[in-house]
Amino acid sequence: MYKDTLLKKLNDKTAVIGIVGLGYVGLPLSLRYSEIGYKVVGFDIDQEKVDALKKGQTYIEHIGAEGIAKAVRSGFEPTTDLSRARDVDALILCVPTPLNKYREPDLSFVLNTVDALVPHLKAGQIMSLESTTYPGTTEEELRPRIEKAGFTIGEDYFLVFSPEREDPGNAKFSTHNIPKVCGGSTPSCLAAGLALYGQVIEKVVPVSSTQAAELTKLLENIHRAVNIGLVNEMKIIADRMGIDIHEVIRAAATKPFGFVPYYPGPGLGGHCIPIDPFYLTWKAREYGLHTRFIELAGEINSTMPEWVVEKVAEALNDRAKPIRGSKILVLGIAYKKNVDDMRESPSVELMTLLQAKGAQIAYSDPHVPSFPKMRRYSFDLQSVALTPETLASFDLVLLATDHDKFDYELIEKHAKLIVDTRGRYLGARSNVVKA
Repeated sequence: MYKDTLLKKLNDKTAVIGIVGLGYVGLPLSLRYSEIGYKVVGFDIDQEKVDALKKGQTYIEHIGAEGIAKAVRSGFEPTTDLSRARDVDALILCVPTPLNKYREPDLSFVLNTVDALVPHLKAGQIMSLESTTYPGTTEEELRPRIEKAGFTIGEDYFLVFSPEREDPGNAKFSTHNIPKVCGGSTPSCLAAGLALYGQVIEKVVPVSSTQAAELTKLLENIHRAVNIGLVNEMKIIADRMGIDIHEVIRAAATKPFGFVPYYPGPGLGGHCIPIDPFYLTWKAREYGLHTRFIELAGEINSTMPEWVVEKVAEALNDRAKPIRGSKILVLGIAYKKNVDDMRESPSVELMTLLQAKGAQIAYSDPHVPSFPKMRRYSFDLQSVALTPETLASFDLVLLATDHDKFDYELIEKHAKLIVDTRGRYLGARSNVVKA
């Protein structure tokens, strides 16, 4: 009975959708459901975010305010009141799953959220976890909490795992056309999950269990992390040999089969690639397994900021200057180009390392006008405008994130010394050092 009623509501769009966590994943998903015609309630613990959304304002650069204003006019309700969970038919959890200081999974955001929601759950609802996590989380952590509240999974409550696949700033792929993997705790749960996402996502990919869905997400991100680790190691080898790794990658990429280009950088950034592999290495220990390949890639990638700082020190030393006292301008502090997303940005680690060595740090980023509040870092800085005079006033310009908005010709012309971590400057340049 509950399943049939829920499926009908989801399929005819009379279901009320609750999205918990209105960040880079939850907000675009909320707007997509609203766009298709569902009533949406958005939950977030940040009152400032909720107030901005109610006014039709955005706090994520690539999500336009007009889309938010349209959703609000269509009935999108942002709130901090989790008791409103009783008013919705679906709860989609889009909350962070970071690592703790020991690089172990920190599920506190997920579990605290579920614990806060449990008193307000009702029969006939579906809950979907989208936060990246280790295989078994849905069954070992979420299911017991829901069952303890008196529900029977697959009969009067439905539980799925469907990992987020967002790529901020990607003009080609957005929420609606990125295929969605979904695994259910039971066949009935899976059927409800497919109905939940079937109207808003062009292709939903069912898998046999929540564990398979959880591992799918980890495989996707570990694949990238391992290959980036490989190419970062290749960069160090090529640098020692006096070869430009970016020239090599571009040449190799002309092969029409058997090669996929990955590009080195100053370290890994974003909310997935630097974090997710460690979820699997942690869980694998339960099975007596040591994930050597994954951990080696993580070791290489995590040491890249230190390697870049060494290149900065060498570049300054060649010009008879120490790092201490040098004025260094960091170009780009978002974790990848053309976005304002600062999560796990290697640029911030570079700033921290350089400042610890006595450098005077400034930054320029057209997407991040003021250094934001972050859990681990604090810089009281504003973005510096790039002018000939400004560029010439710094001892070294460190290109950390290669936004398209930067005027690279202007930078090269007026900067005394450039350390390029992104391969933006090809060929030999008198004032450019590759890192």
